[in-house]
Amino acid sequence: MSKAGRLVVLVSGSGTNLQALLDASADPSYGARVVAVGADRDGIAGLDRAEKAKVPTFVEKLADHPSRAEWDDALAARIAAYEPDLVVAAGFMKILGEPTIGAFPVVNTHPALLPSFPGAHGVRDALAHGVKVTGCTVMLADSGVDTGPIIAQEAVSVLPDDDEASLHERIKSVERRLLVDIVGRMVREGWTVSGRVVRIGNQTGGESK
Repeated sequence: MSKAGRLVVLVSGSGTNLQALLDASADPSYGARVVAVGADRDGIAGLDRAEKAKVPTFVEKLADHPSRAEWDDALAARIAAYEPDLVVAAGFMKILGEPTIGAFPVVNTHPALLPSFPGAHGVRDALAHGVKVTGCTVMLADSGVDTGPIIAQEAVSVLPDDDEASLHERIKSVERRLLVDIVGRMVREGWTVSGRVVRIGNQTGGESK
């Protein structure tokens, strides 16, 4: 079997997407393993999940650096130390700077069908707009807010009695499954990017630019 792809996962909270990746990577056929988990704050459940799985962790706080640019450089250096094939922003609540996205392919998720409803309140905004279908998006991160090339999307119906919490919970269930599937396929099959079109499979390797 070929060598497992190396994943560095970035978290800011509970780490449910991280847990899904940890669970998937326990199966050698998945083709990837989480080699480190990074965070922008300590005392979060995501780090606890990593430590329970005996995965190395690191914390890089923005407040510990004189400028955002220096934090960007420090975070990229921490990630680079683990030589990842893929970085996964799994509920990471900071926009990644050029030192990271310019050096590594970064997969991110969003709880809406982009380009509709980007930003921190995608579920709330979709409900307020009265849509009947929303969903989740897996994308390659770029320097914008939820503007990177889309890798995959899956729809979730909005039910008549949905509130933000109930709808978000159903979206997150789909998001975890889709993220695990896409990350595994990218590592096993490779991918290419042409403009804004991402294609997985039938490739000997991947590139994010």
